[in-house]
Amino acid sequence: MYAISLGDDGSELRPIEPWQAEEFLAHVDRGREFIGQYNGLPDVVADLESSRAFLQAYAEKAAADSGRLYGIWADGTLVGAVLLRKLDVAQGTAEAGCWLEPSAVGRGLVTRAVRVIIDWAVEERGVHRVEWWVSTENAPSIAVARRLGMTKDGVLRESYLYRGKRHDEEIWSVLAPEWRAGKKAT
Repeated sequence: MYAISLGDDGSELRPIEPWQAEEFLAHVDRGREFIGQYNGLPDVVADLESSRAFLQAYAEKAAADSGRLYGIWADGTLVGAVLLRKLDVAQGTAEAGCWLEPSAVGRGLVTRAVRVIIDWAVEERGVHRVEWWVSTENAPSIAVARRLGMTKDGVLRESYLYRGKRHDEEIWSVLAPEWRAGKKAT
């Protein structure tokens, strides 16, 4: 088992796997309402069986090299996750995403964790373009895209039906040369 430190605060990024379904469900339950504002995860992970199935689906994506899921732990507790929802190495594209429970908000955990997975996708897997899809109403997630040096590509109007309402989605992206230049600048 490995963990990647996310800073001096003791936070860590590590894979989350099907055998951790109970811990994952407890995390989703703690943040169910907050996470569910813009993310369908709480609608998918409702009990231990669905928690295990969700984690199994990402284990299968990892095995197929088509996606990844990593948990964010703070003070030994799973408080969020970052993921490569889609990973297409042949095309050189990926879509990153995230969520946090309320206790972990405002600590920079998502930004630090997403930097790790984008860097891995670009430098280890040769991905050229990493996208970030976000509801136009999700200001914290848009702020993450900005902090990561992403460029807003555009808005897909009423493209996402979520809980009976159509949402506009912004698409942000960073290209490998931009990512590398941004790392050198910091």
